[in-house]
Amino acid sequence: MVAPTHEPRRSPIRHPARLITTAFAVAVFAGTALLMIPASTEDPGGAGLLDAFFTATSAVTVTGHITVDTPAFWSTFGEAVILVLIQLGGIGIMTLAALILVGISGRIGLRQRLIAQHEVGVLTLGEVRGVVRRVLVLSASVEAAAAVVLSLWFLVRYDEPLLRAGWLGLFHAVSAFNNAGFALFSDSLIGFVSDPVVNVVVMVAITIGGLGVPVLGELTRDRLHWTRWSLHTKLVLVTSAGLVLVGWIVICLFEWTNDATMGPLSTPESLLAGLFQSVTPRTAGFNTIDFGGVREATMLFTSALMFIGAAPASTGGGIKVTTFAMLGFVILSEMRGDDDVNLFQRRIPSVAQRQGLAIALIGVGVVFATTLALVEITGFELGPTLFEVTSAFGTVGLSTGITADLPVLGKLLLTVLMFAGRVGPLTVGTALAVRSRDQRFRLPEERPLIG
Repeated sequence: MVAPTHEPRRSPIRHPARLITTAFAVAVFAGTALLMIPASTEDPGGAGLLDAFFTATSAVTVTGHITVDTPAFWSTFGEAVILVLIQLGGIGIMTLAALILVGISGRIGLRQRLIAQHEVGVLTLGEVRGVVRRVLVLSASVEAAAAVVLSLWFLVRYDEPLLRAGWLGLFHAVSAFNNAGFALFSDSLIGFVSDPVVNVVVMVAITIGGLGVPVLGELTRDRLHWTRWSLHTKLVLVTSAGLVLVGWIVICLFEWTNDATMGPLSTPESLLAGLFQSVTPRTAGFNTIDFGGVREATMLFTSALMFIGAAPASTGGGIKVTTFAMLGFVILSEMRGDDDVNLFQRRIPSVAQRQGLAIALIGVGVVFATTLALVEITGFELGPTLFEVTSAFGTVGLSTGITADLPVLGKLLLTVLMFAGRVGPLTVGTALAVRSRDQRFRLPEERPLIG
């Protein structure tokens, strides 16, 4: 008698797309059901399926796109549901990204594992519990600090009642750290354009949340020892700082005399507004100026910042700053005629270059196809439509104000795009890393004409 054979259970890491997609889909469906409860809305009757589904997806993917006015439409219970979904989405993506890195380390050779462990810092199976604890402690610490400062400021500076001030502080702290962009003010943070406390606290929370677990872990471990930092940490910090600085300058130049945005502001207020609008496209979605009134050049430039996004294993979206920076150096090396791509005294392997190129081109294709579809469906102009699509793909949430006017099919397309923008880059990047393998043979080489 032959004993029955049992197929060994496969680790979830063998199917990262299934693991990530399922986790976020369950959260979206649960959030949709809760938001459809009559208690979730200010008016009796509850929210419709489309509005609830769109809002739940936007919250779980920490995007911030809305089809209804958040403070006017949702009750305190509904706002609490949104807040929980934001927290689950932010912590979930950071934890899943870190744990998937742990899982990948068990699928590669010793040499590659040592390299990866040096660059990321958390790639041993024994550190799974430590990864989760680090994410939770980091999130709670930053959110608590931001919530206390904002709550006290709303209480003292704006004479908000104690409970209201506490709720405003907590909600915006969680939304900022998780790069969600949901606000409890109908005009986002436009009313606080000249308030340095609100601006600085929100920007700091956005920046910390957008750096990612590997970078934050290395910074807390090695402090300010630049020579001890990994290539990943150096690349994230330098590129992020460069993008913020360039964005600050460009946005100020474009909007300084625009009467619909920064024109009426004083010089300090304009500088503060320009800096905030440079930080928020990291995928945060808050705004202190009306993006419906910005110039087309600002709209296009901000779309580029949103497409790039934040760092890997962070609460932000986009193709990631490391992908953008690496591809930039690939172009530079090719222009110089160099055989290798070198960064901070390290050589970038060709497999990483191919993976970065694949993620970037997939992102371009998705944004192009969705923009083309929405222009055809809605008849809206190309500029605002591209801005809206890029914002959804980068899980930013910035809008020129056309989201609520989209037809049902347009809203569904944005919903799918928000979901794909959140789980897509991580899923694709992980799948490419897991599928990496050595070939036993190579075909004859022949070079096509390029350019």
